[in-house]
Amino acid sequence: MLEWLIPAASTSAEEIDWLFTLIFYTVGFWFLVAQGIFFGFILKFRRRPGVRSQYIAGESTDEKRWISWPHYVVIACDVVLIAGAIAVWRDVKQIIPTPDETIRVVAQQWAWTFVHPGPDHRLDTPDDVVTVNELHVRNDATYVFELSSRDVVHSFSVPVFRLKQDAVPGRVITGWFRPTRTGTFDIACAEMCGIGHALMPAVLHVESAEAHAAWLGDRTTVAAASSESRS
Repeated sequence: MLEWLIPAASTSAEEIDWLFTLIFYTVGFWFLVAQGIFFGFILKFRRRPGVRSQYIAGESTDEKRWISWPHYVVIACDVVLIAGAIAVWRDVKQIIPTPDETIRVVAQQWAWTFVHPGPDHRLDTPDDVVTVNELHVRNDATYVFELSSRDVVHSFSVPVFRLKQDAVPGRVITGWFRPTRTGTFDIACAEMCGIGHALMPAVLHVESAEAHAAWLGDRTTVAAASSESRS
């Protein structure tokens, strides 16, 4: 159901949306049942002329079943929801696939720095491409990101990926995503990080393999020319 409001653009988003849909319909069903019984009782036991009120202790077997039977069914539903949540958590957070690329994400007050590997597909080499508030990735490729913070706690949030990961000072946190559609999407900080928190947006560009290679080639050429001019 989340995709009705925010498009799903990663493999993880599909799993997380499925879990939210399961929770929505399960909780929604029990909400309607509870409200139906509640208003049904209000109507049935409303005040009537000549009818005296009754004191119901809820101690007989016939009375207890209104509590015990729904209780058992709700517990069974909870078990299903917890099992689904554990399965999605394992797939999204605990199992990191072999990446096609590794990128570095650095948060600071109040900007995002992204380090993309160059044509050699390795970080920390001379052809790395560094951008501020602009992340470029190619579609249908698996990315592992190394997330860190230079100052306070931030939160790397990409709504279309259903991705939200806190960036903690002094730690490098690893996560992953695999885009499933091209386009331009929002990146935000989802943790109150200071007075400029609201001024910390970034842009995600998910590109085709050809478009991404062209962008990377242009940036690499510019970086090389700049390096030569300085020398």
